[in-house]
Order: sequence, then C-alpha cells, then structure tokens
Amino acid sequence: MQFDFTGRSVLVTGGTSGIGLEVAHAFRRAGAAVTVAGLPADADHQGLQVETLDVSHAADVDRVVGRLDRLDVLVNAAGMIRRGEEHDPEVFARVIAVNLTGAMRVATAARPLLEQARGSVVNVASMLSFFGGGLVPAYSASKGGIAQLTKSLAIAWAPKGVRVNAVAPGWIATPLTQDLQDDAARSAAVLSRTPMGRWGRPEDLCGPVMFLCSPAAAFVTGVVLPVDGGYLVS
Repeated sequence: MQFDFTGRSVLVTGGTSGIGLEVAHAFRRAGAAVTVAGLPADADHQGLQVETLDVSHAADVDRVVGRLDRLDVLVNAAGMIRRGEEHDPEVFARVIAVNLTGAMRVATAARPLLEQARGSVVNVASMLSFFGGGLVPAYSASKGGIAQLTKSLAIAWAPKGVRVNAVAPGWIATPLTQDLQDDAARSAAVLSRTPMGRWGRPEDLCGPVMFLCSPAAAFVTGVVLPVDGGYLVS
C-alpha cells in the first residue's frame, strides 16, 4: 500500500488491541503520528502514543481529545460484545454505551479539530449492521446504529469538509471472536459461507480504512464498506 500520511495526526479508539491496533500500526508505518486509546492490553504499542480510555465516560473522552493539538483522522474502533448475555437490559445498555454512544461521544469531542484539518472519520461497523444476531441483540443494534450514525454525520459534517465513512468487518480473527474460532463446528459454518474461504485478519482492514481517509477517497462520504471476504453476498 502506498498511502502517505506524513505529518498527519491519527486517533484510534479501541486501538490498544485487535483491529484498532493493526490499523494504528498501518498509519504509523505510513508516517502518521498515532495515538491509540483504549483499555490496557498486552500488545505491541511501539511507536504509538498510548492513552487509557473508556469511551462510555465523557471525562475520559474529553481528557484524551483535549491533549491533541491537531487531528486529521479519527478511527472509532472501540467495541465490546457479550454473547448470550445481551438480552439482559443492563448488559444491553452497556454494550450500546460503548459501541454506539461512545463513537458519537468521541466524534463530537473531536469535531472542532477535524473541522480545522478538514479531516475524516472511519467508524467500525460490522456485517451485523446488515442483519440480526440472536445471541447478540445489543451488538447488532449498536452496529446497525453505527451505520446510520455514519450516514447522518456524513450529511451534517460535509459542509465543514469532514468526511465520515465506515468499514463493516466480516468474521475477523481477533480476541472478540476467539471462542468461535475455537469451536470447530461454528468455525466451519463461518468458512463455508465465506466465498474467500478463510477467516479475515486484522490487517485486512488496514487498506480499506486508509483508503477512506486518503485523498483517493476525497469524494467519498457516508459509505459503509463491507470487508468480509464475500460473506454478505453468499
């Protein structure tokens, strides 16, 4: 990939692990100054500015964003899932608070900096933005909400030159899906429906995210881009 983000400032929430961390390192390799913000994680954060952040806490968000002098790119990758527990209204509310309200909270706090830079936002949606999940009603609702939030902010922020898009990962091999990867029957079901015949890897998201934040996508906003190996079309 030949993306150049030299001199740009990038904030990745949920960037201390998983997809967010992989995307953060990709921006770093492309020359950006990258801040990752999330819960503490045992991972390689070399070359990254690390901030502890719970996106459901307004004071946390204000503290992290307030330390930035410039922001060209915001990637909202913070998320959680509680399979089999999300029919409990309290668990449901917690998942929504992190996955959906948290993304809005960070985007709103970052808006003045993004407007100054005429920057861009990429939210991490999901294939569950497009269909339901019986074991994960909160996660599915939050990711459906992310798709609509992306489109709505794209409309609202375009006059100030801020583009807002999303990627919708399919089945990606991260800690969030480890239990499914370890279940032979469920993993086989995933692979049998995925035309490309494999689990996605976090690095599969890097190119799409960086494209959406690059000059190559200067006329692209409000898009929810599936990155799923063809799962949605099979």
